[in-house]
Amino acid sequence: ALAKGEIDLLVTAPINKENIQSEEFKFPGHTEYLESKLEGKSLMILMADTLRIGLITGHIPVSKVAESITSALIKEKVAILYKTLVQDFAISKPKIAILGLNPHCGDHGVIGTEDDEMIRPTIAEIQNEGKLVYGPYAADGFFGSESYKNFDAILAMYHDQGLAPFKALSFGEGVNFTAGLNKVRTSPDHGTAYDIAGKDLANINSFKEAVFGGIQIFKTRREYKSLTENTLKITHQKEN
Repeated sequence: ALAKGEIDLLVTAPINKENIQSEEFKFPGHTEYLESKLEGKSLMILMADTLRIGLITGHIPVSKVAESITSALIKEKVAILYKTLVQDFAISKPKIAILGLNPHCGDHGVIGTEDDEMIRPTIAEIQNEGKLVYGPYAADGFFGSESYKNFDAILAMYHDQGLAPFKALSFGEGVNFTAGLNKVRTSPDHGTAYDIAGKDLANINSFKEAVFGGIQIFKTRREYKSLTENTLKITHQKEN
């Protein structure tokens, strides 16, 4: 229904990633499944109020994170994030922070070389395109000093690097938004919570935010599309 345009927005409930595995569903989560069914490349974004954290790598083992991060992947995710900030959040000139991979961004090669040899040069190349992209920043100090408040969005290198601070700051209010696709999908930022099932203890706020946040993204994207596709028509109407 979503792919056919019969509905405007998909809001998904939490799933048990182990139990849902079958011959028809062999994906680590909704994000990867939807990317296979819709148009575009996906970017997982956790959002709450003005805090937005995207993930360069998603549902993969930590042991595979470093080998998965390449200059091309960083550029791809920055491009998706930049576009979604413009078209889905109406931010005309987004300011983006990129977190480092290693502790203390490698301490000049003492704790890893990826930050200096690959991530910094990639950021410099992106900056040369005119984008306001900065980093890499050591994640602990970045969030500890509240530097995240100075940016429109943050790109984390891996799942827990982004989700741990996000949930510490916004748990119960956050929304998972699948950016980069031609359709809008959101979900609450929590899991199945079997431990409180049937006890009337569930907090509905995150699910409500997923619904209302998704509606706002859809409306903003539709307005952006209308403005950019009909520039001459709109200008002509204003002149007359």
